[in-house]
Parts: sequence; C-alpha cells; structure tokens
Amino acid sequence: MKTFLDDQFLLNSDTAVHLYNHAIKGLPIFDFHCHLNPQEVWENKSYNSITEIWLGGDHYKWRTMRMHGIGERFITGDASDWEKFAAWAETVPHLIGNPLYHWTHLELKMYFGIDKVLSPETAREIFDECNQKLQQPEYRSRAFIEKSNVKFIGTTDDPISTLEFHQLLKNDETFQTIIAPTFRPDGALFIERPGYREWTEKLEQVSGVKTDSLDGYLAALKQRVDFFHENGGRASDHDIPKIEYVETSKEEIAALYAKRLSGEELTNDEVAAYKWFLLTELGKMYAEKQWVMQLHMGALRSTNTKMKNLLGPDTGFDSVGESNFAEGIARFLDGLDQQDALPRTILFNLNQKDNVVLAGMMANFYEEGVPGKVQLGSGWWFLDHIDGMERQMKDFANVGLLSHFIGMLTDSRSFLSYARHDYFRRILCNLLGEWVEKGQAPNDMVFMEQMVRNIGYYNAEKYFLQR
Repeated sequence: MKTFLDDQFLLNSDTAVHLYNHAIKGLPIFDFHCHLNPQEVWENKSYNSITEIWLGGDHYKWRTMRMHGIGERFITGDASDWEKFAAWAETVPHLIGNPLYHWTHLELKMYFGIDKVLSPETAREIFDECNQKLQQPEYRSRAFIEKSNVKFIGTTDDPISTLEFHQLLKNDETFQTIIAPTFRPDGALFIERPGYREWTEKLEQVSGVKTDSLDGYLAALKQRVDFFHENGGRASDHDIPKIEYVETSKEEIAALYAKRLSGEELTNDEVAAYKWFLLTELGKMYAEKQWVMQLHMGALRSTNTKMKNLLGPDTGFDSVGESNFAEGIARFLDGLDQQDALPRTILFNLNQKDNVVLAGMMANFYEEGVPGKVQLGSGWWFLDHIDGMERQMKDFANVGLLSHFIGMLTDSRSFLSYARHDYFRRILCNLLGEWVEKGQAPNDMVFMEQMVRNIGYYNAEKYFLQR
C-alpha cells in the first residue's frame, strides 16, 4: 500500500517515476492563463490568514462547502477567518475523489511544509501554523511565485484596463517573472448585457476614440489591442458559451450596433450575428499582432438567479453547458483562414463530449513552421482532475500529436495554485510511463524525457513567445 501524497504520488510505474524525477521535476512554470491580480504582485501582498489566501474568491471550494451543507455565512459571509477555515476543514474529509482533496494537501505540503491531513481534528493546529508562517516575508505573493519557479504569468484583463500594475512590474528590476496582460473583451462581445452601453462609453474614454459608430468602435478596440501589445500582451481570451454561424454584413452589424446604443434590445438572432462579426474582426486584429487566441467554450453561467443577485457572478453557481460547437468553430476558423488572418488558437471545452470534436479540428488549419497551430486546451475547470486530464491527453493523442501539446494552466486567483502544475505533470508522466510499460510506446528515454519537458514548459513558451 502506498502512502498518501508520498514522493511517488500519482506515479504508478518505474518509468513514470523516472520521467518525473529526471525530466520535469523542478522545471519552470509557464502559466499562460490565470486570474491573479497584478496589483497584489506589485504590492507584494501579505496575508492576514490562510483563510484569506485559500478561501477568498475560490469558488471551487465554495461550491463543495455548499454541497456539504455549510451555511453561506461561513463561505462568503461575515464569519471570522477561523470559523470559515473550520468550516472548510469540516468539508475536506468528504472530498476524497475530488481534485480539491489532492490540491489542498499538495498546497499545505509544498508551501507550508505541512504533511498532516486536514480535518476538524487538525484544523486549529494547521490554521495556527499557516498563519504564523504567513507573517514572514517568504510567504508573501512574490515569494510564492518565486518558490514555484514561475517564469510567465498571463493575467486576464478587461480592454479598458490601464494596465498600471503590469507597467510597474515590467520596470521592476527586482522581480524577474513576466506578468503579461491578456485581452479579455467580454464587455465588447456581450452586447445583450445591461451594462453594454456604459462599457462602450468607458472604452471611448480610455481609448480616446469615439464609439458612436461601428467603425469608431472597432477603431477603439484596435487601439486597445495596440496598447496591450505595447505593454507585453501576447494573447486574448474569450468566454464562448456557444458559437453560431450567421451570414451577415458590416452594414447590418452597424445598424444593430446603433440600435443597441439607442437603448433597444436585440433579438437572439441579432445578438448571434453581432458576436460572429465582432469575433471575426477581433481575430484579424490578433493575427496581425501574432497573438494567441484562447476560446473557453461551454460554460453555463450564473444558473442560480437568487445567488447571482446576492453575490454577483463568478461565485460558484456555474455549470457545464451542452452546445454543438462543431460547425460554428469550423466555420469561424475557416473564415479567418480564408483571409489569411487565423491566429494561433487554443480551443478549451468544458464538456468532455467535445474533446474529440475540437481535437479533430486541429489538423484542419495549420501553418508551415508552427507545430500545433490550433490546440486542444488542457482539461479546464470542471475537467481539471485526473480523469479529465488523462482523457484530454488521450483524445489529443488519438487524433493529433501529443508531443506538441502546450500543457497546463492554473485558471486560478490563488498564488498557491501552482501546485496544480505539479499535479498535471505527475499525471502526464504516469500516462506516458504507462504507455511505455505496456509496450505502446518505445522505451526511448531520451525522446520521452524531452517530450515531457516540452509539454511541461517549452511548448507553451515557444507558442506564446515565438521562441
């Protein structure tokens, strides 16, 4: 019987252990998509308690606490830090089988040197030990990044952001990690949302370009793409609940844009037409800058209206959606490709049924000298567990070239989430090790070690920074 979370955790063969220890252990991290706050990095934020850094804003944990019957006061309410931590500790033993159980204990071990299993019995001891350590300089935000050996962080940023803290960090010679902004134009795309007109007004203010016409609006967005690029931006990111092909014209979209600015509501068909047009125009801008376009598809957002009204979005009430992406994505990528304007693109799906659909899209669009121009993104959100990651890599390999896979990301707001990269790397080594042990891959450790290193770090670095 193996010991929980020992050095060979998730490594179930000698080959897996070899690959992990000789090829990927200690490799730098290239975290190309996350939701860290660059201001907290610039200010080198310190934390009052483990509750603040662990439970503040982590809707993964909030969801499981609610499922365990914990009251909202102990999740997002006014309970003390100790009361919230104790409620989390009460939940943790029931998480066996959930990746949060592994992440929780990996983070305690990797960052605080704590090997104990979190439970109601150990909660006070662990709470006090973590809090004592958090008062020390080596437990501030920058130290967590440095301890994790993170070389690149892609944050998620509204086009109207001033990128003040990205600029400050770029000029800070004491901090070596690249903190790059990622262009996330939800405000521009979701024309049906109540705050759309206010967002366009803010866009006009920050860009200095009038947005009272479609041409002006596109010019203002282009100005922001240029601004992001000047400040280190090399990627965009999009929330795509679904994508529908709609044959339309610029004149028709100009009329829809004017209609929406006048305060009128659009029909579902009009909204779909607008999104198709704008996504295409944005794709052209990204291609011109040689950016990476990330499409996160399939989330069913804010399903609990009562709790959305109480707490706002992104508080743990989203689900896996079920949409037919095949034709829409194929037509979208093809439309850009026909105009020689298809950027490097990552397709993330939230429903496992879409793995092969999107993986099969990869080879349809290519560019000489760019391995894996269209990528199937790693297991994301509801899929970033052992089964989800293994299935994503198997589906990638079955219809594509897994050796060109750009690997893992945190998609997190926590500075402790870099433990997830180690989690992924162990799963990767175990999968490849299993193939070697079964004779499904050759026992060529030179090639296999390089493949592991590439997936773990170098493919992403080359893909995003064109090295």
